[in-house]
Amino acid sequence: MIRDAIQRFMYGRYGNDQLNLFLMMLYLLLYLVLVITKLELLYWVGLALLSCTLFRLLSRNIPRRRAENLRFMRAAGPIMSWLRLRRNIRRDKEHVYFKCPSCGQQLRVPRGKGKITVTCRACGASFQEKC
Repeated sequence: MIRDAIQRFMYGRYGNDQLNLFLMMLYLLLYLVLVITKLELLYWVGLALLSCTLFRLLSRNIPRRRAENLRFMRAAGPIMSWLRLRRNIRRDKEHVYFKCPSCGQQLRVPRGKGKITVTCRACGASFQEKC
């Protein structure tokens, strides 16, 4: 019953996206710093972030909110990709990662093979590396 009412209310509204999640995480971070420092300015900045997030969540101007999120993803995309790659490298115990000296492409080779010749799939350059 309540779930149906919420679904009806949210029908035609934008909802949540990556920019909203980022704004909420930034708000929580500011709130934690506010609790520690008791700086009143952080309260008002956090309130503005929360208001902006709520406005975007309930907005009916879907094309504009999508364009905002696209701009955010273009700016934050390389950082998120780099963090995702670092996490995968840290978790992967079976492979060693190298960067191609010519094009910078990230390459993955099996661990424990000794000195091997690695060929880049992107540019075709060959180089020797020790695994």
